[in-house]
Amino acid sequence: MIAPILLFCMLVFHCEIAHANSYTVGGASGWTFGVASWPNGKQFKASDTLNFIYNNTFHNVVEVNKAGYHSCSVSNAIRKYNSGHDEIALRTGNNYFICGFPGHCQRGMRIALKAT
Repeated sequence: MIAPILLFCMLVFHCEIAHANSYTVGGASGWTFGVASWPNGKQFKASDTLNFIYNNTFHNVVEVNKAGYHSCSVSNAIRKYNSGHDEIALRTGNNYFICGFPGHCQRGMRIALKAT
């Protein structure tokens, strides 16, 4: 009877609790032009949350693949968001987001990052 209790205690004390982080894309400025370098220097994990805050009259968020990111194309969009306050959990690997309004991606309204 003591062995299961000891095993349980050892598991509880040796488990690491992983906490997801939450990031506001673009910091205080939010999701706007020129945010392409915002991920630089940050380390992201799968299940971290990106908060995209913007005026949905003028912007949106489109999750795209690598080709869509580089070409600023939403033709093969993975998912589109337009609430003005989108909370998106990262998945393992590369994650790409652009603004789908014409010309916005080309003006730096896009981010690419890798989550481990």
